[in-house]
Amino acid sequence: CPVVLAPKNSSVAMPPPADIVKVAIEWPGAFPKLMEIDQKKPLSSIIKEVCDGWSLANHDQFALQHADSSNFYITEKNRNEIKNGAILRLTTSPAQNAQQLHERIQSSSMDAKLEALKDLANYSRDITFAQEFINLDGISLLTQMVESGTERYQKLQKIMKPCFGDMLSFTLTAFVELMDHGIVSWDTFSVAFIKKIASYVNKFASDISILQRSLAILESMVLNSHDLYQKVAQEITIGQLIPHLQGTDQEIQTYTIAVINALFLKAPDDKRQEMANILAQKQLRSIILTHVIRAQRAINNEMAHQLYVLQVLTFNLLEDRMMTKMDPQDQAQRDIIFELRRIAFDAESEPNNSSGSIEKRKSMYTRDYKKLGFINHVNPAMDFTQTPPGMLALDNMLYFAKHHQDAYIRIVLENSSREDKHECPFGRSSIELTKMLCEILKVGELPSETCNDFHPMFFTHDRSFEEFFCICIQLLNKTWKEMRATSEDFNKARKWVMQVVKEQIMRALTTKPSSLDQFKSKLQNLSYTEILKIRQSERMNQEDFQSRPILELKEKIQPEILELIKQQRLNRLVEGTCFRKLNSRRRQDKFWYCRLSPNHKVLHYGDLEESPQGEVPHDSLQDKLPVADIKAVVTGKDCPHMKEKGALKQNKEVLELAFSILYDSSGQLNFIAPDKHEYCVWTDGLNALLGKDMLSDLTRNDLDTLLSMEIKLRLLDLENIQIPDAPPPIPKEPSNYDFVYDCN
Repeated sequence: CPVVLAPKNSSVAMPPPADIVKVAIEWPGAFPKLMEIDQKKPLSSIIKEVCDGWSLANHDQFALQHADSSNFYITEKNRNEIKNGAILRLTTSPAQNAQQLHERIQSSSMDAKLEALKDLANYSRDITFAQEFINLDGISLLTQMVESGTERYQKLQKIMKPCFGDMLSFTLTAFVELMDHGIVSWDTFSVAFIKKIASYVNKFASDISILQRSLAILESMVLNSHDLYQKVAQEITIGQLIPHLQGTDQEIQTYTIAVINALFLKAPDDKRQEMANILAQKQLRSIILTHVIRAQRAINNEMAHQLYVLQVLTFNLLEDRMMTKMDPQDQAQRDIIFELRRIAFDAESEPNNSSGSIEKRKSMYTRDYKKLGFINHVNPAMDFTQTPPGMLALDNMLYFAKHHQDAYIRIVLENSSREDKHECPFGRSSIELTKMLCEILKVGELPSETCNDFHPMFFTHDRSFEEFFCICIQLLNKTWKEMRATSEDFNKARKWVMQVVKEQIMRALTTKPSSLDQFKSKLQNLSYTEILKIRQSERMNQEDFQSRPILELKEKIQPEILELIKQQRLNRLVEGTCFRKLNSRRRQDKFWYCRLSPNHKVLHYGDLEESPQGEVPHDSLQDKLPVADIKAVVTGKDCPHMKEKGALKQNKEVLELAFSILYDSSGQLNFIAPDKHEYCVWTDGLNALLGKDMLSDLTRNDLDTLLSMEIKLRLLDLENIQIPDAPPPIPKEPSNYDFVYDCN
């Protein structure tokens, strides 16, 4: 076939240089300009060039900003975020804008003042504007307006209450947004300001926006300043917060629980138990159970997070007892052990006036303590000197003996009368179980920034941990018998019995039972025999054939399976994921969405106002990153946003979910995955795009599962079995349905 050569003078379209960005720039009352921005030129030169094009003088009083809903100013620091095809707007400079708004919010005209505060609330989200407004002492101006607001507009409230409400709402919104940037210390605010914000929690219960922002300010004050915590704790009471939980607005309920959590978290150790007692008196648990957990609506992620935090903080009250060793000389503590013995054996009091009876009583006590399953039969107090679980184990045993007396006596007597060496030592088992339950519930650890894992059943009882123990000690006794473990080698038996018991508990917890009774019934269906069946099934599914022909077959199949996994990961990236931007006030965070283009060449991403219900279209995501520009993918501590100062870098769970895309010379796209599964999907998918190996745990598990299935399919004996080309026909409908039984 003929070969056609291009003429010497013909030009081949070349891609534009990496430093050139093509954008459109708007100016009110004029047609938008299409221009190329050279990222190597100073931003002031570009702005001057734009101003000259529209014959605008004083170019130093202008700036460029994004023309999307964010309206963020473009600076030398963030100019690398400008993408090809972006729409920008020429506007007044941040300093000029801040000065104008500073004057406008002090206007004597109520309408002008309201409009100015509305604009201020919008602009304050931009850190560039915020810095300029704060430099004008704008925070002090806002606090003065709040402090004097009620008195100054006393008449206005009566005449134009909606206008006053909007004005106050925009003022508080602007204040929250400005403080969120971390430029100004929270320690600078007066008691008068705190009193005013606290008063809004009661006065404006019907105005959702004011109440919402007031609660957010109180939470931030408590979390960011020890001095402010003390002042807020004096101004706001749990009794004032409780009514907001009994409403129907879930967002207000979320903010309210967040304030309670903040007060709980920052309370000194000696005050924390006192606060817990107040919460119990105010029936916080039952109110949350009735009006939040069992309300006729779904619990959103933020509410789930706050309930999880409350659950963790409540269980952390057990840490003091968990880390307290028993004092063998403390008579009050020894009396608890005497009480355990009395309830179990109901021994008659012995006369103590003769040395013979004292010896006899000691002998009897030693025998009974052995029956109770203690290691030290002479002085059982020595069993509780190990921490954890310390005195918490003894507390649990006493609770079980007093509140579930029949079950306690049955377990003790049943095991003390066995002669086949299969008795389950109650004392030692209770100590080990308490330690394991503390590990499962992570007692003593600070709550995670991203976890939503709360358990409704722990909100159904005032003594939920003790009840949890009571259910689990009976499970342990039952499993011990089913496994026919012996107490002769308790350490060995403990290891494998406790493994099974932990698996039973964890499997039951993953079903999120709504009550302790439901948890108990879940455990009844997870007997030792059932656990063995589950393990056997999982082992068969992950069976690893070691014969040489099978290994060769495996080696041959593996590239196909890896390609299948790669395609699945890329398909998931094409669907996209909603990520959360974390900052100091978690509930106020924005969402952003990222997805891969169908041709796998571009990552589309952009901010969202709220979490989407489904996929977000490409055209609604304003930013793009060509895959070809990606230099590397880093995870954990290597991520730029994990190196920044702040509490997040100390959080192990956040570190495990963090990854970043590095591009150009200093460009970065930072992620915190919603969960471990999404983290694995995205890191695998990005590595696949870069031609690197997929190394996540999820890939290993998928590879093992799919390889095992494929090998089993290929090893099926299908000789002389005709495999049809078409699926079998669907049977005809029956002539009647008389055989159907209506369960309702």
